[in-house]
Amino acid sequence: MEANDVIELYNLLEENGIEVWIDGGWGIDALLGRQTRQHKDLDIAIYHKDKPKLRKLLKDRGYTDVASDDRSDWNFVLGNGESEIDVHTFIFDDNGNNIYGTAYPKASLSGTGVINGESIQCIPPEWVVTLHAQAKYEPKEKDIQDVNAVCDKFGLEPPENYKKP
Repeated sequence: MEANDVIELYNLLEENGIEVWIDGGWGIDALLGRQTRQHKDLDIAIYHKDKPKLRKLLKDRGYTDVASDDRSDWNFVLGNGESEIDVHTFIFDDNGNNIYGTAYPKASLSGTGVINGESIQCIPPEWVVTLHAQAKYEPKEKDIQDVNAVCDKFGLEPPENYKKP
């Protein structure tokens, strides 16, 4: 997945009334304002109500479901043979509490970053660190590098299991 593909997809969704936040590796790069590594996919977060519209838009562009062990109604991967989009959906109640889907706290959907000179919505730095600290998996080297790059840029303390040796 290249930066111009990310922006093209982001703009397509926004132009079709789908509010989207960039997460994962591209979200890190957006916060840093530069691409730090190659990305095999794009992680996005959208409101669950927009899932049918997203599926239609992407189906029209050749994207189909990719088999995955952790697939659910609110987390699934779509691919077109060249790139993959890891989709995370959620629902908030009237009080801003997450009541369904990927457990994004409302405040975690408040960041902005830059990809290819364009401003996009993403997970803010403090939430990148918090969500990684809460993750139930052993961080990979790329995760450690990503979190430390965000912490260095924004003056944050990395979680214990993400500290550089």
